[in-house]
Amino acid sequence: MCEFFIDKYLLNIGNTRIEGGLKQDRFEEICRLVREKLDDEWDITDDKYKDNKLEREKRAIIGYEKETKYYKEKIREIILRWKLTDIWYPPWHIDLYDAIFHEVFGLSGLAPWAYDSLDKYKNSSSAKLIGDKLYCLIGGSTELQPQRINKRRREQLMRSLLLATPFENTNKGFHEVYLHNGIRITIYSGEKTKENEEVIVFRKYVIKKMSFENMVELNTIPEEAIDVFELMIKIGYNTLFAGPVRSGKTTFLQSWQMNEDTNLEGLVIATDPETPWHKLMPEAPIMQLVADGVDLEMITKSILRGDNDYVLLEEMRDGLAYNIALEITASGTKRCKATIHDNDAYNIPLKMASKIKAKYGGNIRDLIGQVFMNFDIVIELIQVPDNRSQKRMVGIKEYYYDVANDRVYINHICKYDKKNNKWLWNYRLYNDGEDRYSNELKEKLAVLYREYPLDEKPLMPGYYRSEE
Repeated sequence: MCEFFIDKYLLNIGNTRIEGGLKQDRFEEICRLVREKLDDEWDITDDKYKDNKLEREKRAIIGYEKETKYYKEKIREIILRWKLTDIWYPPWHIDLYDAIFHEVFGLSGLAPWAYDSLDKYKNSSSAKLIGDKLYCLIGGSTELQPQRINKRRREQLMRSLLLATPFENTNKGFHEVYLHNGIRITIYSGEKTKENEEVIVFRKYVIKKMSFENMVELNTIPEEAIDVFELMIKIGYNTLFAGPVRSGKTTFLQSWQMNEDTNLEGLVIATDPETPWHKLMPEAPIMQLVADGVDLEMITKSILRGDNDYVLLEEMRDGLAYNIALEITASGTKRCKATIHDNDAYNIPLKMASKIKAKYGGNIRDLIGQVFMNFDIVIELIQVPDNRSQKRMVGIKEYYYDVANDRVYINHICKYDKKNNKWLWNYRLYNDGEDRYSNELKEKLAVLYREYPLDEKPLMPGYYRSEE
């Protein structure tokens, strides 16, 4: 469309009085014309310039600041040139240029949630696009939002998001991708969903600074737990963070790891690039590997031969990952940390042993014993049922293996009293040493026991007794 006709056409629609739903149609038409204007360069440039332009667009779509700013400025120039600064735009965007950018390149109606441009979304950790409807977790409840995203725009959105993972098969029907700001996106489409009911799930971290103090403010943990955790970290306990989806496992692991000695060498094994340790702990020598399934199995021997001071396993969920965890900790490596989808420390050893046995064989009782021998502490977490935006630590349990008598025990160190909204503490500790920090931890637990007593004896799981 030549420049003269564009100007005349836009002048006409700019002078037209448009009400109700037609406002949206007019806005979408402006977005289409802006897109055409930006695409005019494709026919007058060489292949190298086109490749650079495509890369710039991809980076803008997945949220890189420099490229986003570039396209917003280009859009601003076009709108000022066409004298359309007073047109209507969806009220959930911060301004007209932001609105057009996200309709042309970005996340459409999801942008305010993803970039916290509206106050109500700043503490919302998840959003779901089901068909054309957007639902967000706000104040602990899932709420339907006013914005609607039609089928054409959803298809464009999915194509844009998949630019972040160029090796993905776009016909697969299931994808996991990440925006530049760390938002994790899961896409279900095609035969995986019903017609016109594609699903896109978004998850983001609402805690920007990972710290135990921040978790106290959110009532995830009690204030007195900070000293306990700091001593456990200094002792070097191998620790599991357990809970269902959205219970705060990864956030807790990050807060724990942020207190780790930055002079120690670490290795992170993750199934996806969710946590940017190079940004969270830029001074620490931490190697980050992203691998799963066959890819992870191929590098297992190399991992086990490593000379790292500790290993982090994010999202353990199969026999391969569980076996690696046992192999690493069996070598005497301390300070290891891992997250696992399970809501009870009682279940975890049997779950891990069963998965390992199914994949590699072996005696399940011996495998259970190894879990108790190799891991020291389990932090149990939940998502509060009546306010799902809140996370809660409901227990700290200790795994203990009695070598002399071939017995395994689960010892309650801490338990959340839901009725009184407080945490109870046990003074007993079995994985104790005679070093300074172990003695300090025992003294601290004794003080807490006197104020918030928890009298529960160590438990020997029935599934271990049954194998005798």
